[in-house]
Amino acid sequence: MTVVPDVPPLDAATRARRRTTWPNLVARHAFQQPEKPAFRWQGDTITWRQFQERASRFADALYAEGVRKGDRVALLTFNRPEFLDAVVGAQQLGAIAVPFNFRLTPPELAVLLGDAEPAVVVVDAALLPSLQAALADADIAPRVVVTAASDAPAAGVTWEDFVGADHPEHPVVDVAEDDPALIMFTSGTTGRPKGAVLSHLNLHGNGVTCLRAWQSNDDDITLLGTPLFHIGGLGVFSGAVLAGATVVLQPTAAFDAGETLDLMRDEHVTGTFLVPAQWQAMVAEQSRSPRDLQLRVLSWGAAPATEQLLRGMTQAFPGGANVAVFGQTEMSPVTCMLGERDAIRKLGSVGKPISTLATRVVDPLGQDVAPGEVGEILYRGPTQMLGYWRQPEATSAAFEGGWFHSGDLVRVDDEGFVYVIDRVKDMVITGGENVYCVEVENALADHPDIAEVTVVGRPHDKWGETVVAVAALRPGASLTIEQLRDFADGRLARYKQPTELHLLDALPRNASGKVVKATLRQQVAADEGTVQQ
Repeated sequence: MTVVPDVPPLDAATRARRRTTWPNLVARHAFQQPEKPAFRWQGDTITWRQFQERASRFADALYAEGVRKGDRVALLTFNRPEFLDAVVGAQQLGAIAVPFNFRLTPPELAVLLGDAEPAVVVVDAALLPSLQAALADADIAPRVVVTAASDAPAAGVTWEDFVGADHPEHPVVDVAEDDPALIMFTSGTTGRPKGAVLSHLNLHGNGVTCLRAWQSNDDDITLLGTPLFHIGGLGVFSGAVLAGATVVLQPTAAFDAGETLDLMRDEHVTGTFLVPAQWQAMVAEQSRSPRDLQLRVLSWGAAPATEQLLRGMTQAFPGGANVAVFGQTEMSPVTCMLGERDAIRKLGSVGKPISTLATRVVDPLGQDVAPGEVGEILYRGPTQMLGYWRQPEATSAAFEGGWFHSGDLVRVDDEGFVYVIDRVKDMVITGGENVYCVEVENALADHPDIAEVTVVGRPHDKWGETVVAVAALRPGASLTIEQLRDFADGRLARYKQPTELHLLDALPRNASGKVVKATLRQQVAADEGTVQQ
């Protein structure tokens, strides 16, 4: 029989400082390597010691404002150091950071503000009019802190005045790993946006995944240009803060490959994450005007990459490991990873599930499918969200049977590599046959006259649903449904081919840039015409 000796309980402050949270990681780096750069921002350096001090001053100000554990602190800002100061400062108190997409309209913002009910909102001066319009409809009155403002705004206080006031030091708060750390609102392409509540353990788990994917260490210098309101941006940060690496924070602006390459050269960047379209521009610019770079990791995701692009990345950035990541907000976000050695051999795959997750692929009845068959992928592990903020029914549905239901239809090959086929809600069932919209979209996108295309289903008396293509054409081009079906012959089975073509000037997208298929389905269902000019 094993005898366990009595262990005296830790005092609250000691227990709090042992937790695995971003504030504690920042504090540890500030202690161990105080003068090492945590951030580079437009030529300036913020050391780990300074980062800790900045976040703590913000926490002091929040505490003086009455913010306590569980309260929400919202952020409506572009990429800037104050964003991360605010996130880590709020988390020191056990408050929950709530980033908002700065592209949202005031009515969209009002919905999220009313849902989150933040005690404080940090906003960039340029975005203040949008926030004020949203607050007028949200029926809440949070404290407004404005960054990059030279004068105190009528609606709030400047960041400098807020953190510069002589506030007493806030008490140490024991924030457990399972406590909420972030609320990340999903895009809302299929309805009301849902706030995925991510815990400190979720963020730590994703940080471990990023360290493994990028083989990171504290000597790395990571370029972070993805918007910080997006889980992709904070996901990159999770790996850097765990490693104690330096982050080069890129200001929010339209993507410019030349400026990005120059920044990478000047700051000696060793790794970054970009979407394939950005890598395409980077390859072209680097081939045209080569820079002397130290890139060790070329990470990508959010969209498929072609073999031509992958080979182009290898040629333009020799020595850089090509690493693809796949996931979703509710999983903090990475769930699958595709390493360089398999990038071309398994073209089209998002890789294998990460080792910290258990996965299943199931049919609509919840039964596991055989390898090679299509089903919904389910996850279980330390990075799955706590649930949806104030949406118990949606949370219950998402975790039915104890697994997180991703909504992604996939097939898994005999080596365990995952191929994403479609979203469950986007699949069209016509005449009893499943049509995966992504497959059809990829085939039609090769048409030379099409600038962008998506596929939705429309109710049909005989077949249940019929496949409808909605496209925007290149300037001066014309296209009929007959011409499109002729093009699809040999590429798609007849039942997968669209029976209608609707032409728009541009596809409707939400603030995150995703095509809003719910809107398109309504438009298509209401229009009996086969071609809409």
